[in-house]
Amino acid sequence: FLRRLRRNLSRSVWQARLLRLPVSKGSPTRPGLIMLQIDGLSHPQFERALKRGELPFLQRLIRREHYRLHSHYSGLPSTTPAVQAELFYGVKSAVPAFSFRDHRSHAIVRMFEPEEAARIEAQLAANGNEALLKDGSAYTDNFTGGAAESHFCPSSMGWGPTLRAANPLVLLVFLISNFYSFVRVAVLLLLELGLSLVDFVRGVFGGYEFIKELKFIPTRVAITILLRELSVIGGKIDISRGLPIIHINFLGYDEQSHRRGPRSLFAHWTLKGIDDAVARLWRAANHSAWRHYDVWIYSDHGQAAVRPYTQVQGYSLHAAVTAAIEKWGTATRVHHVGAEGIQTQRVRFLGGKRIQRLLSALSINDEVEKARQPVVTSLGSVGHVYLAPALSNKAHDFIARELAQTHKVPVVLSRVSAGTLRAYTDTGEYRLPRERATLFGAQHPFFDEIGEDLLRLCEHPDAGDLVVLGWREGVSPLSFAIENGAHAGVMPEETHGFALLPRDAPLAVRAHNYLRPGDLRNAALNHLGKTNQQHVGARPDSTAAETGMLRVMTYNVHSCIGMDGKLDAKRIARVIARSRPDVVALQELDVGRARSRGMDQAHLIARYLKMDFHFHPAIHVEEERYGDAILTHLPHRLVKTGILPGLADKPRLEPRGALWISVELHG
Repeated sequence: FLRRLRRNLSRSVWQARLLRLPVSKGSPTRPGLIMLQIDGLSHPQFERALKRGELPFLQRLIRREHYRLHSHYSGLPSTTPAVQAELFYGVKSAVPAFSFRDHRSHAIVRMFEPEEAARIEAQLAANGNEALLKDGSAYTDNFTGGAAESHFCPSSMGWGPTLRAANPLVLLVFLISNFYSFVRVAVLLLLELGLSLVDFVRGVFGGYEFIKELKFIPTRVAITILLRELSVIGGKIDISRGLPIIHINFLGYDEQSHRRGPRSLFAHWTLKGIDDAVARLWRAANHSAWRHYDVWIYSDHGQAAVRPYTQVQGYSLHAAVTAAIEKWGTATRVHHVGAEGIQTQRVRFLGGKRIQRLLSALSINDEVEKARQPVVTSLGSVGHVYLAPALSNKAHDFIARELAQTHKVPVVLSRVSAGTLRAYTDTGEYRLPRERATLFGAQHPFFDEIGEDLLRLCEHPDAGDLVVLGWREGVSPLSFAIENGAHAGVMPEETHGFALLPRDAPLAVRAHNYLRPGDLRNAALNHLGKTNQQHVGARPDSTAAETGMLRVMTYNVHSCIGMDGKLDAKRIARVIARSRPDVVALQELDVGRARSRGMDQAHLIARYLKMDFHFHPAIHVEEERYGDAILTHLPHRLVKTGILPGLADKPRLEPRGALWISVELHG
């Protein structure tokens, strides 16, 4: 009764009712999934934040809730749109960068633009793979992922339709019911504004432009605080409604890291607020009346500390490309003048045809003039250079060498043939993916896949004629944008995200000791029951055979009814599996009882865990039984079962039983 009363008094439940939002009704034990993305937080910085106490709730998940930390490889480019395309739709390297030129319209695309994001997502949806967020919700993502409701995404900003449809009285109640949240937001906004002003002063004294620093204050405050809090309010409402999957992207760390660097105090300050947001969503998930939710936390990619290319060289990448093209044009004109001199002698000897010489000169000069207008898109540590179609492969090679040797671009890539790239550096030329160890080091954490992913990136229809990278092993990392933290390229830290998942998350067997977005996608679909694989718990890893130590668990399961009032034998099996016992003694199991829907709980739990079991009923009335069980995966034999003696002076006491087995370990 108290549990139902608490749910009916929940702000999120009442807000959903007032806004007339649909509820996903059904069995309360249906699986649900909440995926929380901490944008831009690398695995090394995540571990650093744990040690510094900046993520206390996530630390609790690891220590007390049987969560396991995984490495998460972003793929290439290491950007949010590319990662979310693979996660939501199963398409690797769907975009070549966060900013690039569309090969059909020749327009510059930036992935925060609504029309372009929607156009690319339509292409992803047409590939035939199921959208991961179907029937769910998405917050502050690049793509909607097929969500029925998307908020603060480029193609769907805010709660516009929902709030516009509500009457003023409902909106007033909504504001009043969230009064504490809005007061909290106001206080945090003031605090963040104060920090921003301090940061602003530091930035100005550090040589940053006054106007840009001033503009950054409202952007930082809105992304770090306002979007985060609104997403948490919306996520809690969606949990109370029982949506099958909810995806929320927390942008604060990534935004701060770009500006001040991934190790900066300002970037790490935002992690405390994100940790608190995760905790609030976790508690809401555990009180859900309509589903049994798992909460997964991951980062799409990392960030690396960089220096801007413009700061190092004194000019931009675009200026470097233009200078390289000018040099090629000069070399071409010199060569032509020499040839013209020879031809002039021949023309005089033959007596004419000067017009042909003039037309030839005009043609070459026109080609050079067109080639002087390159298109360069560069955000982060990856840039794309689009050259004029009139330029030959020989010109491409010349410009690539010039960028690498004269203008000190760490790596310049061009396509040689299908499956092969040529990499230009100031130390020589290399073939990829064959010689990737020379450029990126054999110790790169994702060495096995970066070659194939680089190839996929450079062969994308929208990739540049030349692709430039801001890092190779032994070179200080650069960004082609004005920033102190960057991602998109192959640096270990920018490709190395993390995934914090329950120990029994349904991950497929992998050849590598890390995950990539496609692995998370498959696990999520499996968890939601959308694949042919049936994940019903896992056999606990045997520790006894290796250590000689027997791990025994005793567990009163209360007829498999949890603290939230939900009846679910599978959840009991998951709790057992996380502790990896060799022998499990269970009390208060129902077999064939009406109150537990007639299920054979001992048999179900043993089947989920792939263990053998013995059950003994202390109470047996007609077809209904109630008693104890012992489960184990070790060799065993039944010794004895029976009813324990009662008390003569208390005949109404519930009967008690005992079950005795012998297990064998190392003889």
